Amino acid sequence: MGTRKRGPLAAVLAGVLLASGCASGGTGPLEEASEQAADVDALADVTGQELEWGPCEEGLEEAECALFEVPLDYGDPGGERIEIAVKRLPAEGSDPIGSLVVNPGGPGGSGYDYVDLAAYTVSSEVRRSFDVVGFDPRGVGRSTPLTCLDARELDDYLGMEADTADGDADMTEVTEEGMAELAESNRGFVEACRANHPELMLHVGTVNVARDMDVLRELLGDEKLTYLGASYGTHIGAEYADQFPSRVRALVLDGAVDPSQGQLELSVQQATGFETALRSFVEDCLTQTDCPLGRPGDSVEDGIAVLTGFLEDTGEEPLANHRDDREVNRPRAELGVLAALYSESWWPRVRGALTEAMDSGDGTALVLLGDELYGRSDPEEYENSTAALIAVNCSDSASPRDIRAYAEAAEDAAEESPIFGPPLAWGALACAYWPQEAVDPGGELDAAGADPIMVLGTTRDSATPYAWSVALSEQLDSGFLVTRDGDGHTGYRMGDTCIDAMVDAYLIDLEVPEDGMACA
Repeated sequence: MGTRKRGPLAAVLAGVLLASGCASGGTGPLEEASEQAADVDALADVTGQELEWGPCEEGLEEAECALFEVPLDYGDPGGERIEIAVKRLPAEGSDPIGSLVVNPGGPGGSGYDYVDLAAYTVSSEVRRSFDVVGFDPRGVGRSTPLTCLDARELDDYLGMEADTADGDADMTEVTEEGMAELAESNRGFVEACRANHPELMLHVGTVNVARDMDVLRELLGDEKLTYLGASYGTHIGAEYADQFPSRVRALVLDGAVDPSQGQLELSVQQATGFETALRSFVEDCLTQTDCPLGRPGDSVEDGIAVLTGFLEDTGEEPLANHRDDREVNRPRAELGVLAALYSESWWPRVRGALTEAMDSGDGTALVLLGDELYGRSDPEEYENSTAALIAVNCSDSASPRDIRAYAEAAEDAAEESPIFGPPLAWGALACAYWPQEAVDPGGELDAAGADPIMVLGTTRDSATPYAWSVALSEQLDSGFLVTRDGDGHTGYRMGDTCIDAMVDAYLIDLEVPEDGMACA
Protein backbone atom coordinates (compact mmCIF):
# COMPACT_ATOMS: atom_id res chain seq x y z
CA MET A 1 0.00 0.00 0.00
CA GLY A 2 1.34 3.43 -0.89
CA THR A 3 1.00 6.65 1.00
CA ARG A 4 -2.31 8.19 1.98
CA LYS A 5 -3.20 11.81 1.30
CA ARG A 6 -6.58 12.45 2.87
CA GLY A 7 -7.74 15.69 4.41
CA PRO A 8 -11.26 15.72 5.87
CA LEU A 9 -12.75 17.95 3.19
CA ALA A 10 -10.99 16.11 0.35
CA ALA A 11 -12.38 12.82 1.61
CA VAL A 12 -15.89 14.25 1.76
CA LEU A 13 -15.74 15.71 -1.73
CA ALA A 14 -14.30 12.54 -3.22
CA GLY A 15 -17.20 10.56 -1.83
CA VAL A 16 -19.74 13.04 -3.15
CA LEU A 17 -18.22 13.21 -6.63
CA LEU A 18 -18.37 9.45 -6.99
CA ALA A 19 -22.12 9.39 -6.32
CA SER A 20 -24.30 8.55 -9.31
CA GLY A 21 -27.03 10.96 -10.39
CA CYS A 22 -28.50 8.79 -13.14
CA ALA A 23 -30.87 6.45 -11.38
CA SER A 24 -34.44 7.45 -10.65
CA GLY A 25 -34.54 9.05 -7.22
CA GLY A 26 -30.75 9.47 -7.22
CA THR A 27 -28.67 12.56 -6.62
CA GLY A 28 -28.36 14.96 -9.56
CA PRO A 29 -25.87 17.79 -10.13
CA LEU A 30 -27.88 20.37 -8.18
CA GLU A 31 -28.31 18.01 -5.25
CA GLU A 32 -24.58 17.18 -5.35
CA ALA A 33 -23.64 20.87 -5.24
CA SER A 34 -26.02 21.36 -2.33
CA GLU A 35 -24.48 18.43 -0.43
CA GLN A 36 -20.96 19.77 -1.02
CA ALA A 37 -21.97 23.19 0.29
CA ALA A 38 -23.56 21.58 3.33
CA ASP A 39 -20.38 19.60 4.04
CA VAL A 40 -18.24 22.75 3.76
CA ASP A 41 -20.60 24.60 6.11
CA ALA A 42 -20.53 21.71 8.58
CA LEU A 43 -16.72 21.68 8.67
CA ALA A 44 -16.63 25.46 9.02
CA ASP A 45 -18.98 25.09 11.97
CA VAL A 46 -16.57 22.61 13.57
CA THR A 47 -13.48 24.80 13.13
CA GLY A 48 -15.44 27.91 14.11
CA GLN A 49 -16.03 26.74 17.69
CA GLU A 50 -14.48 28.60 20.60
CA LEU A 51 -12.65 26.82 23.38
CA GLU A 52 -14.26 27.95 26.62
CA TRP A 53 -11.40 27.46 29.05
CA GLY A 54 -12.27 26.93 32.68
CA PRO A 55 -10.96 25.25 35.84
CA CYS A 56 -10.15 21.56 35.60
CA GLU A 57 -11.86 19.09 37.89
CA GLU A 58 -8.50 17.62 38.90
CA GLY A 59 -4.80 18.06 38.29
CA LEU A 60 -2.64 21.20 38.38
CA GLU A 61 -4.39 24.33 39.64
CA GLU A 62 -2.85 26.49 36.94
CA ALA A 63 -4.16 24.26 34.15
CA GLU A 64 -7.28 25.09 32.13
CA CYS A 65 -9.75 22.67 30.56
CA ALA A 66 -12.34 22.72 27.78
CA LEU A 67 -14.43 20.55 25.49
CA PHE A 68 -14.93 20.77 21.74
CA GLU A 69 -16.93 18.77 19.24
CA VAL A 70 -15.83 16.88 16.13
CA PRO A 71 -17.77 14.78 13.61
CA LEU A 72 -18.11 11.14 14.55
CA ASP A 73 -17.63 10.39 10.84
CA TYR A 74 -15.66 12.90 8.76
CA GLY A 75 -17.38 11.41 5.73
CA ASP A 76 -20.57 12.93 7.14
CA PRO A 77 -19.37 16.14 8.83
CA GLY A 78 -22.91 17.38 9.35
CA GLY A 79 -23.93 14.22 11.19
CA GLU A 80 -23.43 13.03 14.76
CA ARG A 81 -20.82 14.82 16.86
CA ILE A 82 -18.63 13.53 19.67
CA GLU A 83 -16.76 15.42 22.38
CA ILE A 84 -13.00 15.84 22.80
CA ALA A 85 -11.62 16.87 26.21
CA VAL A 86 -8.55 19.13 26.21
CA LYS A 87 -6.28 20.55 28.92
CA ARG A 88 -3.84 23.45 28.64
CA LEU A 89 -0.98 24.46 30.92
CA PRO A 90 -0.12 28.09 30.06
CA ALA A 91 3.49 28.87 29.16
CA GLU A 92 5.68 30.14 31.97
CA GLY A 93 7.33 32.71 29.70
CA SER A 94 5.86 36.09 28.80
CA ASP A 95 6.11 35.65 25.02
CA PRO A 96 5.23 32.04 24.12
CA ILE A 97 5.76 30.68 20.62
CA GLY A 98 2.39 28.93 20.66
CA SER A 99 1.07 25.54 21.75
CA LEU A 100 2.94 22.26 22.14
CA VAL A 101 0.43 19.43 21.76
CA VAL A 102 1.54 16.27 23.59
CA ASN A 103 0.45 12.64 23.56
CA PRO A 104 1.89 9.81 25.76
CA GLY A 105 0.95 6.91 23.48
CA GLY A 106 -1.09 3.84 24.22
CA PRO A 107 -3.31 3.67 22.26
CA GLY A 108 -5.63 4.62 25.07
CA GLY A 109 -3.25 6.96 26.89
CA SER A 110 -4.63 10.23 28.19
CA GLY A 111 -3.04 13.32 26.70
CA TYR A 112 -5.29 15.29 29.04
CA ASP A 113 -3.65 13.77 32.14
CA TYR A 114 -0.21 13.89 30.50
CA VAL A 115 -0.25 17.68 30.72
CA ASP A 116 -0.05 17.44 34.52
CA LEU A 117 3.35 15.73 34.15
CA ALA A 118 4.85 18.57 32.11
CA ALA A 119 7.48 19.31 34.76
CA TYR A 120 8.94 15.86 34.06
CA THR A 121 8.10 15.26 30.41
CA VAL A 122 9.40 18.52 28.92
CA SER A 123 12.23 20.85 29.89
CA SER A 124 11.89 24.17 31.68
CA GLU A 125 12.95 25.91 28.44
CA VAL A 126 10.06 24.29 26.59
CA ARG A 127 7.68 25.18 29.42
CA ARG A 128 8.66 28.83 29.08
CA SER A 129 8.22 28.76 25.31
CA PHE A 130 4.92 26.89 24.84
CA ASP A 131 1.51 26.33 26.29
CA VAL A 132 1.50 22.56 26.90
CA VAL A 133 -1.74 21.10 25.55
CA GLY A 134 -3.04 17.55 25.70
CA PHE A 135 -6.30 15.95 24.63
CA ASP A 136 -7.92 12.58 25.16
CA PRO A 137 -8.26 11.05 21.69
CA ARG A 138 -11.73 10.03 20.55
CA GLY A 139 -12.84 6.93 22.43
CA VAL A 140 -10.51 7.66 25.38
CA GLY A 141 -11.12 8.85 28.93
CA ARG A 142 -12.89 12.19 29.24
CA SER A 143 -13.61 12.43 25.53
CA THR A 144 -16.57 10.41 24.24
CA PRO A 145 -15.35 7.02 25.53
CA LEU A 146 -15.43 3.54 24.04
CA THR A 147 -16.04 0.81 26.63
CA CYS A 148 -16.48 -2.88 25.96
CA LEU A 149 -16.09 -5.04 29.09
CA ASP A 150 -16.42 -4.05 32.74
CA ALA A 151 -13.40 -4.38 35.05
CA ARG A 152 -14.19 -7.92 36.16
CA GLU A 153 -14.81 -9.13 32.62
CA LEU A 154 -11.63 -7.40 31.48
CA ASP A 155 -9.63 -9.11 34.21
CA ASP A 156 -10.89 -12.45 32.95
CA TYR A 157 -10.13 -11.50 29.35
CA LEU A 158 -6.54 -10.39 30.03
CA GLY A 159 -5.79 -13.18 32.53
CA MET A 160 -7.09 -15.97 30.35
CA GLU A 161 -4.93 -19.04 29.75
CA ALA A 162 -5.43 -21.43 26.85
CA ASP A 163 -4.94 -25.17 27.24
CA THR A 164 -1.76 -26.21 25.46
CA ALA A 165 -0.18 -29.35 24.11
CA ASP A 166 1.98 -29.97 27.17
CA GLY A 167 -0.20 -28.30 29.77
CA ASP A 168 2.47 -25.91 31.04
CA ALA A 169 0.60 -22.72 30.08
CA ASP A 170 3.10 -21.99 27.31
CA MET A 171 1.33 -20.09 24.51
CA THR A 172 3.61 -21.39 21.73
CA GLU A 173 1.69 -24.54 20.84
CA VAL A 174 -1.97 -23.97 21.56
CA THR A 175 -4.25 -26.96 21.13
CA GLU A 176 -7.39 -26.98 18.98
CA GLU A 177 -9.44 -26.66 22.16
CA GLY A 178 -7.27 -23.80 23.31
CA MET A 179 -7.66 -21.97 20.00
CA ALA A 180 -11.44 -22.37 20.23
CA GLU A 181 -11.35 -20.81 23.71
CA LEU A 182 -9.20 -17.93 22.52
CA ALA A 183 -11.48 -17.34 19.53
CA GLU A 184 -14.58 -17.32 21.75
CA SER A 185 -12.99 -14.89 24.21
CA ASN A 186 -11.88 -12.44 21.53
CA ARG A 187 -15.15 -12.62 19.61
CA GLY A 188 -16.88 -11.87 22.89
CA PHE A 189 -14.72 -8.80 23.42
CA VAL A 190 -15.54 -7.44 19.96
CA GLU A 191 -19.24 -8.18 20.36
CA ALA A 192 -19.27 -6.32 23.68
CA CYS A 193 -17.78 -3.28 21.93
CA ARG A 194 -20.45 -3.58 19.24
CA ALA A 195 -23.24 -3.87 21.81
CA ASN A 196 -22.08 -0.79 23.73
CA HIS A 197 -20.85 1.51 20.96
CA PRO A 198 -21.77 0.18 17.51
CA GLU A 199 -21.01 3.45 15.69
CA LEU A 200 -18.09 4.80 17.71
CA MET A 201 -16.12 1.56 17.31
CA LEU A 202 -16.14 2.15 13.55
CA HIS A 203 -14.45 5.57 13.82
CA VAL A 204 -11.69 5.43 16.47
CA GLY A 205 -8.70 4.85 14.21
CA THR A 206 -5.66 7.11 14.02
CA VAL A 207 -6.78 8.65 10.71
CA ASN A 208 -9.68 10.25 12.59
CA VAL A 209 -7.58 11.16 15.64
CA ALA A 210 -5.21 13.13 13.39
CA ARG A 211 -8.17 15.02 11.91
CA ASP A 212 -9.39 15.83 15.42
CA MET A 213 -5.92 17.17 16.25
CA ASP A 214 -6.06 19.51 13.27
CA VAL A 215 -9.40 20.85 14.51
CA LEU A 216 -7.71 21.44 17.87
CA ARG A 217 -4.77 23.23 16.21
CA GLU A 218 -7.24 25.55 14.49
CA LEU A 219 -9.15 26.22 17.71
CA LEU A 220 -5.90 26.97 19.57
CA GLY A 221 -5.11 29.63 16.97
CA ASP A 222 -1.86 28.05 15.83
CA GLU A 223 -1.07 28.41 12.13
CA LYS A 224 1.07 25.26 12.27
CA LEU A 225 1.33 22.34 14.68
CA THR A 226 4.14 21.80 17.18
CA TYR A 227 3.83 18.31 18.63
CA LEU A 228 5.56 15.83 20.94
CA GLY A 229 4.27 12.28 20.63
CA ALA A 230 5.65 9.22 22.40
CA SER A 231 5.20 5.57 21.41
CA TYR A 232 1.79 5.24 19.70
CA GLY A 233 1.69 9.04 19.78
CA THR A 234 4.27 8.90 16.98
CA HIS A 235 1.67 7.25 14.74
CA ILE A 236 -0.73 10.12 15.45
CA GLY A 237 1.97 12.62 14.54
CA ALA A 238 3.02 10.81 11.36
CA GLU A 239 -0.60 10.45 10.25
CA TYR A 240 -1.15 14.15 10.91
CA ALA A 241 1.88 15.11 8.82
CA ASP A 242 0.72 12.86 5.99
CA GLN A 243 -2.74 14.43 5.90
CA PHE A 244 -1.68 18.02 6.62
CA PRO A 245 1.96 18.41 5.57
CA SER A 246 1.73 22.18 5.07
CA ARG A 247 0.57 22.61 8.67
CA VAL A 248 3.64 21.03 10.29
CA ARG A 249 5.92 23.33 12.28
CA ALA A 250 7.89 20.80 14.37
CA LEU A 251 7.05 17.20 15.30
CA VAL A 252 9.06 15.07 17.71
CA LEU A 253 8.13 11.40 17.25
CA ASP A 254 9.78 9.63 20.20
CA GLY A 255 9.90 5.82 20.30
CA ALA A 256 8.31 5.39 16.90
CA VAL A 257 5.75 2.89 15.64
CA ASP A 258 6.20 1.70 12.05
CA PRO A 259 2.87 2.47 10.31
CA SER A 260 3.75 0.31 7.32
CA GLN A 261 3.33 -2.87 9.37
CA GLY A 262 0.06 -4.62 10.24
CA GLN A 263 -0.93 -5.20 13.85
CA LEU A 264 0.09 -8.86 13.91
CA GLU A 265 3.45 -8.07 12.31
CA LEU A 266 4.01 -5.29 14.86
CA SER A 267 3.21 -7.67 17.72
CA VAL A 268 5.74 -10.21 16.50
CA GLN A 269 8.39 -7.56 15.90
CA GLN A 270 7.73 -6.06 19.32
CA ALA A 271 8.95 -9.33 20.81
CA THR A 272 12.48 -8.41 19.72
CA GLY A 273 12.29 -5.18 21.71
CA PHE A 274 11.05 -6.91 24.84
CA GLU A 275 13.72 -9.62 24.55
CA THR A 276 16.46 -6.98 24.26
CA ALA A 277 15.06 -5.13 27.28
CA LEU A 278 14.66 -8.37 29.26
CA ARG A 279 18.29 -9.27 28.72
CA SER A 280 19.34 -5.81 29.92
CA PHE A 281 17.20 -6.20 33.06
CA VAL A 282 18.57 -9.67 33.82
CA GLU A 283 22.17 -8.59 33.15
CA ASP A 284 21.76 -5.72 35.61
CA CYS A 285 19.93 -7.93 38.12
CA LEU A 286 22.85 -10.36 38.26
CA THR A 287 25.11 -7.55 39.47
CA GLN A 288 22.79 -6.75 42.40
CA THR A 289 22.94 -8.37 45.83
CA ASP A 290 19.14 -8.81 45.93
CA CYS A 291 18.75 -10.54 42.54
CA PRO A 292 16.49 -13.62 42.73
CA LEU A 293 17.61 -14.84 39.29
CA GLY A 294 21.20 -15.73 40.18
CA ARG A 295 24.48 -14.38 41.44
CA PRO A 296 27.34 -12.31 40.01
CA GLY A 297 29.19 -14.44 37.52
CA ASP A 298 26.08 -16.19 36.25
CA SER A 299 25.28 -15.66 32.59
CA VAL A 300 22.26 -13.82 31.26
CA GLU A 301 21.07 -17.15 29.81
CA ASP A 302 21.27 -18.66 33.30
CA GLY A 303 19.16 -15.85 34.73
CA ILE A 304 16.55 -16.08 31.97
CA ALA A 305 16.36 -19.85 32.52
CA VAL A 306 15.56 -19.27 36.20
CA LEU A 307 12.87 -16.73 35.28
CA THR A 308 11.39 -19.06 32.65
CA GLY A 309 11.19 -21.91 35.15
CA PHE A 310 9.47 -19.65 37.67
CA LEU A 311 6.86 -18.53 35.13
CA GLU A 312 6.21 -22.10 34.06
CA ASP A 313 5.60 -22.99 37.71
CA THR A 314 2.99 -20.23 38.01
CA GLY A 315 1.19 -21.84 35.09
CA GLU A 316 0.95 -25.06 37.11
CA GLU A 317 0.39 -23.55 40.56
CA PRO A 318 -0.71 -19.90 40.79
CA LEU A 319 0.82 -17.56 43.35
CA ALA A 320 -0.96 -16.09 46.35
CA ASN A 321 -2.65 -12.70 45.99
CA HIS A 322 -3.36 -10.71 49.14
CA ARG A 323 -4.85 -7.77 47.27
CA ASP A 324 -7.98 -9.33 45.79
CA ASP A 325 -9.34 -12.63 44.51
CA ARG A 326 -7.59 -12.64 41.13
CA GLU A 327 -5.50 -15.73 40.52
CA VAL A 328 -1.84 -14.90 39.94
CA ASN A 329 -1.39 -17.24 37.00
CA ARG A 330 1.31 -17.04 34.34
CA PRO A 331 -0.22 -14.15 32.32
CA ARG A 332 -0.51 -11.98 35.46
CA ALA A 333 3.00 -12.86 36.60
CA GLU A 334 4.32 -12.01 33.13
CA LEU A 335 2.58 -8.63 33.25
CA GLY A 336 4.39 -7.82 36.49
CA VAL A 337 7.77 -8.69 34.96
CA LEU A 338 6.88 -6.74 31.82
CA ALA A 339 6.78 -3.57 33.92
CA ALA A 340 10.56 -3.80 34.33
CA LEU A 341 11.05 -3.52 30.62
CA TYR A 342 9.58 -0.03 30.21
CA SER A 343 12.00 1.88 32.43
CA GLU A 344 15.16 1.24 34.43
CA SER A 345 13.47 3.04 37.32
CA TRP A 346 11.17 0.03 37.73
CA TRP A 347 13.98 -2.54 37.92
CA PRO A 348 14.41 -2.50 41.75
CA ARG A 349 10.66 -2.96 42.32
CA VAL A 350 10.48 -5.87 39.91
CA ARG A 351 13.48 -7.53 41.57
CA GLY A 352 11.71 -7.19 44.91
CA ALA A 353 8.43 -8.52 43.54
CA LEU A 354 10.17 -11.53 42.01
CA THR A 355 12.00 -12.21 45.27
CA GLU A 356 8.72 -12.25 47.22
CA ALA A 357 7.08 -14.50 44.64
CA MET A 358 9.98 -16.95 44.38
CA ASP A 359 10.80 -17.12 48.09
CA SER A 360 7.32 -17.20 49.61
CA GLY A 361 4.87 -17.75 46.74
CA ASP A 362 3.40 -14.26 47.24
CA GLY A 363 2.48 -12.71 43.88
CA THR A 364 0.78 -9.58 45.26
CA ALA A 365 3.62 -7.23 44.28
CA LEU A 366 3.68 -8.65 40.76
CA VAL A 367 -0.06 -8.05 40.44
CA LEU A 368 0.39 -4.44 41.59
CA LEU A 369 3.09 -3.88 38.98
CA GLY A 370 0.86 -5.28 36.25
CA ASP A 371 -2.02 -3.11 37.44
CA GLU A 372 0.14 0.00 37.23
CA LEU A 373 1.23 -0.98 33.73
CA TYR A 374 -2.40 -1.31 32.59
CA GLY A 375 -3.74 1.61 34.64
CA ARG A 376 -6.00 -0.60 36.75
CA SER A 377 -5.93 1.59 39.89
CA ASP A 378 -9.10 3.25 38.62
CA PRO A 379 -11.44 0.47 37.38
CA GLU A 380 -13.39 2.80 35.07
CA GLU A 381 -10.23 4.18 33.47
CA TYR A 382 -8.91 0.63 33.14
CA GLU A 383 -12.03 -0.47 31.31
CA ASN A 384 -11.70 2.32 28.81
CA SER A 385 -7.96 2.54 28.21
CA THR A 386 -7.65 -1.17 27.41
CA ALA A 387 -10.72 -1.10 25.16
CA ALA A 388 -9.31 1.91 23.32
CA LEU A 389 -5.92 0.25 22.92
CA ILE A 390 -7.41 -2.82 21.25
CA ALA A 391 -9.92 -0.85 19.18
CA VAL A 392 -7.33 1.53 17.74
CA ASN A 393 -4.81 -1.23 17.04
CA CYS A 394 -7.46 -3.23 15.20
CA SER A 395 -8.68 -0.18 13.26
CA ASP A 396 -5.31 1.03 12.01
CA SER A 397 -4.36 -1.78 9.64
CA ALA A 398 -5.68 -4.98 8.14
CA SER A 399 -5.20 -8.20 10.14
CA PRO A 400 -5.47 -11.88 9.21
CA ARG A 401 -8.93 -13.37 9.66
CA ASP A 402 -7.68 -16.95 10.06
CA ILE A 403 -6.77 -17.91 13.63
CA ARG A 404 -4.01 -20.19 12.38
CA ALA A 405 -2.09 -17.14 11.21
CA TYR A 406 -1.84 -16.13 14.87
CA ALA A 407 -0.65 -19.60 15.87
CA GLU A 408 2.11 -19.38 13.26
CA ALA A 409 2.99 -15.87 14.40
CA ALA A 410 3.24 -17.10 18.00
CA GLU A 411 5.80 -19.68 16.90
CA ASP A 412 7.78 -17.03 15.02
CA ALA A 413 7.63 -14.63 17.97
CA ALA A 414 8.84 -17.37 20.32
CA GLU A 415 12.07 -17.54 18.36
CA GLU A 416 12.68 -13.85 19.12
CA SER A 417 11.34 -13.88 22.69
CA PRO A 418 10.36 -17.24 24.21
CA ILE A 419 8.70 -15.59 27.22
CA PHE A 420 6.87 -12.60 25.77
CA GLY A 421 6.67 -13.42 22.05
CA PRO A 422 3.74 -15.87 21.98
CA PRO A 423 1.45 -13.81 24.26
CA LEU A 424 2.14 -10.74 22.13
CA ALA A 425 1.11 -12.59 18.96
CA TRP A 426 -2.05 -14.05 20.51
CA GLY A 427 -2.82 -10.63 22.02
CA ALA A 428 -3.60 -9.36 18.50
CA LEU A 429 -6.34 -11.95 17.94
CA ALA A 430 -9.24 -9.57 18.62
CA CYS A 431 -8.34 -7.88 15.33
CA ALA A 432 -9.36 -11.02 13.45
CA TYR A 433 -12.97 -10.25 14.44
CA TRP A 434 -12.96 -6.43 14.24
CA PRO A 435 -15.61 -5.07 11.82
CA GLN A 436 -14.06 -4.92 8.36
CA GLU A 437 -15.67 -1.55 7.60
CA ALA A 438 -13.79 -0.02 10.55
CA VAL A 439 -10.32 -1.07 9.36
CA ASP A 440 -7.99 1.34 7.59
CA PRO A 441 -5.79 -0.36 4.96
CA GLY A 442 -2.64 1.02 6.55
CA GLY A 443 0.62 1.57 4.73
CA GLU A 444 3.65 3.84 4.64
CA LEU A 445 3.30 7.54 5.45
CA ASP A 446 5.64 9.93 3.64
CA ALA A 447 4.19 13.35 4.60
CA ALA A 448 5.47 14.80 1.31
CA GLY A 449 5.96 18.54 1.58
CA ALA A 450 6.20 18.72 5.38
CA ASP A 451 8.95 20.66 7.14
CA PRO A 452 11.65 18.52 8.86
CA ILE A 453 10.26 15.94 11.32
CA MET A 454 12.37 14.49 14.14
CA VAL A 455 12.18 10.74 14.79
CA LEU A 456 13.87 9.81 18.07
CA GLY A 457 14.81 6.17 18.65
CA THR A 458 16.36 4.40 21.66
CA THR A 459 18.63 1.46 20.85
CA ARG A 460 17.28 -0.89 23.53
CA ASP A 461 13.71 0.37 23.62
CA SER A 462 11.42 -2.39 24.83
CA ALA A 463 7.97 -1.48 23.54
CA THR A 464 8.95 0.16 20.25
CA PRO A 465 12.07 -1.51 18.81
CA TYR A 466 14.71 0.85 17.47
CA ALA A 467 14.21 -0.58 13.98
CA TRP A 468 10.76 1.03 13.91
CA SER A 469 12.24 4.49 14.44
CA VAL A 470 14.72 3.85 11.64
CA ALA A 471 11.89 2.70 9.36
CA LEU A 472 9.66 5.70 10.08
CA SER A 473 12.49 8.20 9.59
CA GLU A 474 13.12 6.63 6.18
CA GLN A 475 9.44 6.63 5.17
CA LEU A 476 8.91 10.32 5.98
CA ASP A 477 10.24 12.47 3.15
CA SER A 478 11.48 15.09 5.61
CA GLY A 479 12.18 12.71 8.50
CA PHE A 480 15.53 12.79 10.28
CA LEU A 481 16.68 10.25 12.85
CA VAL A 482 18.18 11.01 16.26
CA THR A 483 19.46 8.03 18.26
CA ARG A 484 19.73 7.58 22.00
CA ASP A 485 21.95 4.68 23.02
CA GLY A 486 20.26 3.37 26.14
CA ASP A 487 17.57 1.34 27.88
CA GLY A 488 13.93 2.07 28.57
CA HIS A 489 11.00 3.20 26.49
CA THR A 490 11.43 6.52 24.56
CA GLY A 491 14.37 8.91 24.62
CA TYR A 492 13.46 12.50 25.55
CA ARG A 493 13.78 13.42 29.23
CA MET A 494 15.25 10.01 30.06
CA GLY A 495 18.45 11.39 31.58
CA ASP A 496 20.44 12.07 28.41
CA THR A 497 21.32 15.79 28.33
CA CYS A 498 22.62 15.53 24.75
CA ILE A 499 19.26 14.23 23.49
CA ASP A 500 17.30 16.74 25.54
CA ALA A 501 19.32 19.65 24.17
CA MET A 502 18.73 18.54 20.55
CA VAL A 503 14.98 18.12 21.09
CA ASP A 504 14.68 21.50 22.81
CA ALA A 505 16.64 23.32 20.09
CA TYR A 506 14.42 21.76 17.42
CA LEU A 507 11.13 22.51 19.18
CA ILE A 508 12.02 26.06 20.18
CA ASP A 509 14.35 27.32 17.43
CA LEU A 510 13.66 24.78 14.65
CA GLU A 511 17.33 23.73 14.66
CA VAL A 512 17.66 20.52 12.65
CA PRO A 513 20.67 18.34 13.53
CA GLU A 514 22.41 16.17 10.99
CA ASP A 515 20.37 13.08 10.08
CA GLY A 516 21.57 10.09 12.06
CA MET A 517 22.86 12.08 15.04
CA ALA A 518 23.41 9.85 18.05
CA CYS A 519 23.94 10.44 21.75
CA ALA A 520 25.61 7.84 23.97
